[in-house]
Amino acid sequence: MPTTTALHPLFAARVAGIDIGQPVSAADAAWLRDALDRWSVLVFAAPSITDDSQVAFSETFGTLETTRAGANGAGGKLIVLTNIGSNGQIAPPTDKQVLNNKANQIWHHDSSFKATPARASLLSAREIPQAGGDTEFASTRAAWQAMDPARRQRVQDRMAVHDFGWSRARVDPALMTAAERDAHPPVRRATVVAENPYGPALYLGAHARSIDGIPEAEGRVLIDGLNDFAGSGDFVYRHHWTAGDLVLWDNRAVMHRATPFASGAERRHMVRTTVECPPTVR
Repeated sequence: MPTTTALHPLFAARVAGIDIGQPVSAADAAWLRDALDRWSVLVFAAPSITDDSQVAFSETFGTLETTRAGANGAGGKLIVLTNIGSNGQIAPPTDKQVLNNKANQIWHHDSSFKATPARASLLSAREIPQAGGDTEFASTRAAWQAMDPARRQRVQDRMAVHDFGWSRARVDPALMTAAERDAHPPVRRATVVAENPYGPALYLGAHARSIDGIPEAEGRVLIDGLNDFAGSGDFVYRHHWTAGDLVLWDNRAVMHRATPFASGAERRHMVRTTVECPPTVR
């Protein structure tokens, strides 16, 4: 029987009793889905993980995204997050993947900008630096529960515009091509996700450009303030990676961000699979 050990007072747990390299039974799959709803972030030891075993395990949770054009792994089920170039050497700071890694250091929900957003993400550590390169997770469900009622009222029952081209341009105007921007036009998402049985969660992050019904400048202040509130210490679990870790998280209940490391001197190679939201929870 799988077990969990809490990693934070509010959310995040380490799972034991699941072999990532083996097919998951129906009973264990149901247990995992409930654990994901309950804990939002689940950590597994998977020292022998491969691309194939990660894909197979990820499909326990639903249909996987096809990696977007312009990303490392485009057209497949895996997205590679790395500072290692095709020649096997550390890529220069101007490399597009290195710039994408920089963009990932801002609080965000994966794929909130897509027509079909992400339900869950699974990230495995294949190579890690000696220092830094951790991943932080912020419980937007715990933040929503702790939020002042007057602040809640400002965003409850509203829609936010999530704009990938806009958010990437804030990092570097050349980070996306015109074709990539056209492939991901702005979408509207509810500012609060209410489907989870363990309670609603704030849903904004880096891709949220504006909020319907609020002037854009005022909305920017509100979004930034809410992201900062949710990303404050009380609601944050910081994962220190070990090679072979696999972390699964619920994009509908947490934001996440990478932390810096000496990317010009040390190697970091991570592989992500992303589970689409089913139609009933978009």
